[in-house]
Amino acid sequence: MEESDTYYWKGVAMRMADQVERAIAPLVGTEDAGEIIKMGADGTPTKLIDLVAEDEAIGVLENTMRPVTIISEEIGVLHINQDGDDEPRIIFVVDPLDGTSNAIRNIPFYGISIAVAEYIPGSDLPSMKDVRMGFVKNFATGDLYWAIRGQGAFMNDKRIESSSQSSLERTSLGAFIYGTRFKRVDNICRVIRRMRILGSVALELAYVANGSYDAFMDLRENLRIVDIAASKLIVEEAGGVVTDERGEVINGLLNVKARTSLIAAGNVNLHRKIMQTLEVI
Repeated sequence: MEESDTYYWKGVAMRMADQVERAIAPLVGTEDAGEIIKMGADGTPTKLIDLVAEDEAIGVLENTMRPVTIISEEIGVLHINQDGDDEPRIIFVVDPLDGTSNAIRNIPFYGISIAVAEYIPGSDLPSMKDVRMGFVKNFATGDLYWAIRGQGAFMNDKRIESSSQSSLERTSLGAFIYGTRFKRVDNICRVIRRMRILGSVALELAYVANGSYDAFMDLRENLRIVDIAASKLIVEEAGGVVTDERGEVINGLLNVKARTSLIAAGNVNLHRKIMQTLEVI
């Protein structure tokens, strides 16, 4: 991606985050926000607040007047301002509202996840390796976590680095473990210092990037790629490690059906110890 294009699409992503935040603000904490409108493209119910957020995100891209594709869990894939039969080479992978249940209940931990990928039409199907930029904004605090591949990770205007903690006994771990094979994680639950479940994977991965969490894991094996397309890059640019539960690189296709498991840590030593404790290696 040319530097001028990077600058342009970064501005679009930041504008999208701001406009979606303003659009959903009147619905946060209201009964209407949770009204189920339809089934989304990912097979889960779409609530009113989700639809408002996605419509605003689409509107931002339409106003660019440039060819671009959006991949979002409610609408699926939508080519915008398409010129002829060629697919746009810029793809926005967006979860317009991650932490919907928190927003409906006015629990201050919800936001937007935006990954910007560059794809050459006609090549392999677009995947996580094509992501060039990632943006995750916590609407409740206003904090923006972002990264450009090869240029580091930032929270607002400050460069961030992931945790150097390598002791499991001192580790703060975010985890989605309900509905999983709990016996697999029993050992790690016994040894870590503390565990958190806050309800937004994108934001919790951002916490790994800035060192608020030492690690995060989701072993449900149905974690949507769209939920982590942005935050995975942010963690890695901050110095952290992100793999699936088998320790393999996550390079799923950029679509709403793609699923994965996830283990993220602030450094390679802690990641290895988590994998060993889970008896993966």
